[in-house]
Amino acid sequence: MEDSKLKEMDVEWLEEATITQIQEKFAQGELTSKELVLMYLHRIAKYDKHLHSILEVNPDALQLAEALDAERKEKGPRSRLHGIPILLKDNIDTHDKMHTSAGSLALKDSIALHDSFVAEQVRNAGAVILGKTNMTEWANFMAIGMKSGYSSRGGQVLNPYAPGEFDVGGSSSGSGAAVAANFAPAAVGTETSGSILNPACQNSLVGIKPTVGLISRRGIIPIAHTQDTAGPMARTVEDAAILLTALCGCDDKDPITKTNPYAQKDFSDHLLIHGLNGKRIGLALEGFIELLSEEKQKVILAAVDKLKTSGAIVIDTIEIPSAKADWKYDVLTYEFKPDLNAYLNSLHPSVPIRNLSDLIDFNKNNEEKMLKYGQAVLIESEETSGSLTEAAYVNTLEFDQYHSKKQGIDFALETFSLDVIVFPSEEGSHISAKAGYPSIAVPAGYTAEGEPVGITFAGTAYSEPYLIEMAYAFEQMTKFRKAPVLEKE
Repeated sequence: MEDSKLKEMDVEWLEEATITQIQEKFAQGELTSKELVLMYLHRIAKYDKHLHSILEVNPDALQLAEALDAERKEKGPRSRLHGIPILLKDNIDTHDKMHTSAGSLALKDSIALHDSFVAEQVRNAGAVILGKTNMTEWANFMAIGMKSGYSSRGGQVLNPYAPGEFDVGGSSSGSGAAVAANFAPAAVGTETSGSILNPACQNSLVGIKPTVGLISRRGIIPIAHTQDTAGPMARTVEDAAILLTALCGCDDKDPITKTNPYAQKDFSDHLLIHGLNGKRIGLALEGFIELLSEEKQKVILAAVDKLKTSGAIVIDTIEIPSAKADWKYDVLTYEFKPDLNAYLNSLHPSVPIRNLSDLIDFNKNNEEKMLKYGQAVLIESEETSGSLTEAAYVNTLEFDQYHSKKQGIDFALETFSLDVIVFPSEEGSHISAKAGYPSIAVPAGYTAEGEPVGITFAGTAYSEPYLIEMAYAFEQMTKFRKAPVLEKE
């Protein structure tokens, strides 16, 4: 880096810089968005060859930033995201010079005909879409045993805390690794079941998996319409809340957003330092914590001890009747085919993959590149009718709705008069996911080997404001997060 000012800021200030801190530099005239984008591009070039978190950089990023700098001078900032670089997961459509492929070489040349709702919201807030992040191919709904973070298009995403040693988490793997490595202040991930929360926990990040309906899914490559949602991933609860505010909104083309009561909500109003005071917290450890390594269990229990000194009322043992239910992923299997077919059929006519059958054939014909882990999950979905008329689908959907809500999250909240349920790491995320309910993962410490560990705050539908209050208070009380030490090029 030749510019001495930027070189100094890169070394002494940029790492772990928050959105608020960046905006202060903008306001004081000490930094421009264009300069900030240059610094992040420099970090990506310097470090990402070891991590594979970024699939492509937006060719227009610098010029977009320069235009936003000019707009700031003339009119002032649009929002707290004005001029802030944001990364998007590679299953989120952007109508620009970048591709949207869900990590698959089958769609490597696909450029979306329209911005997704998420891209529209980010642009309207004045943010710079910096690039697309790598991900577990088809959001890990392709094969049995596919490694988190692997895609045929981008290769294997690695965890910046120990590349090749610690699991990076998935499927929003690139978003998690990139933000943890300070390639942008925040990123947008997507989740069907654990795909924001898991990489957030594995990369010492805050990840918000919102209520299904808080953010429109229009223009996002789908898995299942009853569970899919986008959400923010950031290094602090404050940054995640700022991005969530921009992403939130109603959309006529996604009917579930009509249930959203927070279309004009500023979630940063809920950043309360004493947000845990008097809150009733139920610990959902039994049946979940045993799924973690002994080292991670120790970290979780130490974090729980911190919670008990926070002013909250902590109920040690709560019952979730469905915790040991015979959960299946049949809903995803049945919904994937019609949802994906509708998406693929809407692409530019030059894209040859028009449906799930075409995708399976493409993978077969390019087996060496495409089928490192096979495609059993794709084939299983293709064997369904695609009409959602099967009794197996309807019965499983009703099972999931009942056991995740009335015999799941809502049962525990009501029975024990709770404000929130705390799960160890992202364990238990499948219950909230099937209910379409929100969760927030927050850093909870590190194992002796340095592997990040998180805890998850979970609530009922549209309880994001209260979850943010508690997550923020816990974060400010503990301040567990520390930056990874990156290997240079």
